[in-house]
Amino acid sequence: MKKVGVLALQGAVSEHISQINQLGGQGIAVKTPADLAQVQGLIIPGGESTAISRLIQQVNLYEAIQEFAKTNPVFGTCAGLILCGSGITDGGEKLKPLNLIDIAVTRNGFGRQVDSFEVDLDIENVGKAIPSVFIRAPFIDSVGQGVKTLATYEDKIVMAEQGNILVCSFHPELTDNNQVTGYFMSKISHNI
Repeated sequence: MKKVGVLALQGAVSEHISQINQLGGQGIAVKTPADLAQVQGLIIPGGESTAISRLIQQVNLYEAIQEFAKTNPVFGTCAGLILCGSGITDGGEKLKPLNLIDIAVTRNGFGRQVDSFEVDLDIENVGKAIPSVFIRAPFIDSVGQGVKTLATYEDKIVMAEQGNILVCSFHPELTDNNQVTGYFMSKISHNI
């Protein structure tokens, strides 16, 4: 059984764990480096990116996540996308990105909470018409060499991958469709 961690410092943790369990994995809340050592993949959920960044550093997970990502899949959703990136185009001075994927990100790129929306996306390697919930969503402003765009919305990149790192602007855990989470779990090796 694949053990998949969900960073449980702030944000939509239980919904991710529920999808992992529905897909036959074991969802585990990760709050410490010891928790991280127990899993084969890690989801960094949505939430408030500056708060999550500060908490990652407070609980000594910053370097641990960077080391983990060298050999294990990591999936950043919404705020998690911002944290996985290498640069932020609109401020974010208090945020320390993890530099796991070579992308520049615009936070709240689709507007504020009141501008939230749901749309069906065609996602390469995942499927067609995937329901996708955008809440104060960022978008990927630019990608470096080796980063593959998987989905766009209104000509903005909203999902990408580089090696074992997967990121998306939306919240796949807030729909009944688990194909995006399933795609991430397919990246996790069976041998631990």
